[in-house]
Amino acid sequence: MEKRSSFSSKLGFIMAAAGSSVGLGNIWRFPYLAAKYGGGIFLLFYILFVVTLGFTIMAAELAIGRHTRLSPSKAYGALKPGWNIIGIIGMLVAFLIFPYYSVIGGWVIKYTADFVMGAGPLTAADDYFSSYIAQPIMPILLQILFVVITAVIVVRGVKEGIEKTSKILMPILIVLSVIIAVYSVCQPGAWEGVKYYLCPNMQNFSFQGVLGAMGQMFYSLSLAMGIMITYGSYMKKDDPMESAVKQVELFDFGIAFLAGFMVIPAVFAFSGGNPDALNKGAGLMFVTLPKVFESMGMGSLMGALFFVLVLFAALTSSISLLEAVVASVRDGFGWSRNKAVLIVSGMAIVLGIPSSLSFGLWSNVTLLGMGFFDFFDFITNSVLMPVGAILTCIFVGHLIDTKVIVDEIDGGSGFKRKKMFVVMIKYIAPICIVAILISSILEGMGIIVY
Repeated sequence: MEKRSSFSSKLGFIMAAAGSSVGLGNIWRFPYLAAKYGGGIFLLFYILFVVTLGFTIMAAELAIGRHTRLSPSKAYGALKPGWNIIGIIGMLVAFLIFPYYSVIGGWVIKYTADFVMGAGPLTAADDYFSSYIAQPIMPILLQILFVVITAVIVVRGVKEGIEKTSKILMPILIVLSVIIAVYSVCQPGAWEGVKYYLCPNMQNFSFQGVLGAMGQMFYSLSLAMGIMITYGSYMKKDDPMESAVKQVELFDFGIAFLAGFMVIPAVFAFSGGNPDALNKGAGLMFVTLPKVFESMGMGSLMGALFFVLVLFAALTSSISLLEAVVASVRDGFGWSRNKAVLIVSGMAIVLGIPSSLSFGLWSNVTLLGMGFFDFFDFITNSVLMPVGAILTCIFVGHLIDTKVIVDEIDGGSGFKRKKMFVVMIKYIAPICIVAILISSILEGMGIIVY
């Protein structure tokens, strides 16, 4: 196998890692949670978890990758023989998420095309989204297109594909976020939404809000998917890791924060100040927001810009998901990049078809009482990711010499949060992630609702 690739610069790594972190969750879940659980107080807890728990796990994963120069499936075993299972769990998460994430990516392509071609007003119809995703052919074709676009980028390699694409898409994504946020805030009646978003409301806050902030942070930063280990293995040894992690987290929070300004004021203006009009997930992005755009002046333009933004966010995340799997199978089987991308992408297309059909032809087929799409989402997000993160904390904190990871993060450039990192990885982070695991499983089973 050829010499391992690397990012050309610290900026290249930051753009790629931030692109991985900035995904659909920043746009369709963060604003909903912030509005539901007390606005400003939710934001404070979210920031607290980002700079402590999020920093700790991301830094640990990056350090494992850079120290071993290996992908997830091999990195843990290189540090302690017999423990590759932790990295394999991460690779499996990315492998299972990419297919159904591509289904959503296909939906985004559809809506982007609708708005760009002037058909945006049609998407505001009540049954437009549900009718579209129930179709047997077009959603699958666009899912395949999304996989192909992702594969074309990844097959070009770390520098020419992932890094170069991220350096182009991320600045555009930031500019679009600012434009849409400013426009949203300037709508009549939007200021009530701004206040609802930013002002702390203790009446709406609860321990469930704490769990919501912690869970959102965990899933938003691309942790426990093998991605940060993969990207860490491409980092240069002299790139300061601590500051790089801080900058990735700043990017991720910044886009999520701007998403709050894009969504909450606009929905408030549309609904006459009714917070119940806010929802999360696909319902927010593909049902509520098209109605909001239809009600605005220049709504078609803003809708087009918004879905271009969402498409870029989905792509930068899907690139990292595919790369994590490709890197693992290359290290495991010695395949060329072209062969690995072709085979993994083909498998993703096949695995994505049941998820797409679960909204139509196969809607009556269930696993554990869930359709294919919901099952894959549950098993990855609610079970495998928290389990993998818990095992990583135990591995770094107790199974190997933690100093190895601390020294890798330090890298000669200093590690100001060293004491916090050690305490977090050994004691606090595992407890927090157990809480995420329990709450995620309960949410997936419908016992609690966020």
